[in-house]
Amino acid sequence: MQFVYIVTIGLHVMAGVFWAGTTIAVARDPGIRAEHFIRPQLGASGLAFLTGILLWYFFHDGAFGSMEKVLALGILTALIAAGVQGALVASASRRLAGADAATQTQLRAKMTRGERIAGGLLVITVFCMATAKLF
Repeated sequence: MQFVYIVTIGLHVMAGVFWAGTTIAVARDPGIRAEHFIRPQLGASGLAFLTGILLWYFFHDGAFGSMEKVLALGILTALIAAGVQGALVASASRRLAGADAATQTQLRAKMTRGERIAGGLLVITVFCMATAKLF
């Protein structure tokens, strides 16, 4: 069973690092095309959520102490970040093809704004995950 824990934790961390890292990088540099990253970001978010559910089941099932409250805050901010990326970035990315130059500029600004909001939320998520054991 320990092998399952190791693989699940590894997948969770790798997906989360990719999701948060690319989100923050794209948010900081509007020259990076967000439309190239949104699908892998949302895929990584899905994998992070699925493995997170497994980890919660393995290690926190039935408990809701201060550590779980901090993790729950991190989960909430991650869910909101995924929603923001889906609503702002993915929707604008789909409308980008075939748009005129002025519309593309507006859509790219919307995608950058979405990545910045999601990036801030993911910073909170990572902070919660990293410090939860201390509570």
